[in-house]
Amino acid sequence: MKIKHTTYGTRQYKNSGFAILFAVLAASLLLSIGLSIFSLTIKELALSSSGRESEYAFYAADSGAECAHYWDTLSTESISPFENDSATPAPACGGSTLSFTQTPGSATTTTFDMNVYAVSPNYYCSVVTVTKTSSGTTIDSRGYNICPSSSPSTPDYGNQNLVERGLELNY
Repeated sequence: MKIKHTTYGTRQYKNSGFAILFAVLAASLLLSIGLSIFSLTIKELALSSSGRESEYAFYAADSGAECAHYWDTLSTESISPFENDSATPAPACGGSTLSFTQTPGSATTTTFDMNVYAVSPNYYCSVVTVTKTSSGTTIDSRGYNICPSSSPSTPDYGNQNLVERGLELNY
């Protein structure tokens, strides 16, 4: 097979298309570097977002534990509001009165939900369980980063982005 030489004026060009090949190679190299940087950026954003949501859940758990501890130690009587559901004044945190579910027995167990932060579309909440026995008090607080607006004090267990963080206080 004979290679045809292109003639322009008096010059012949044997390397026709080399510039296009070089440009395509350079463009594909730059594109692959750009895509790699984009991929790293997306992963970093996802990591920082999950860290932020974890902090929100932790702060919700901390708020619930602090609220329960405050009302338990505030009582000047020997009975805390977590042992008597008709306590006066009614415990309130985060701008709303707490409603309890009490389970009497050998240990009085009180559970309440608390709406920690409710500025749409962000709802953070905690579920707190206070167990009082003769040997002491245990406060178990679970904080959540996602609580639906229809029921802002209940975690959205169906959401795959739900983060739960817990704290336990014993005294």
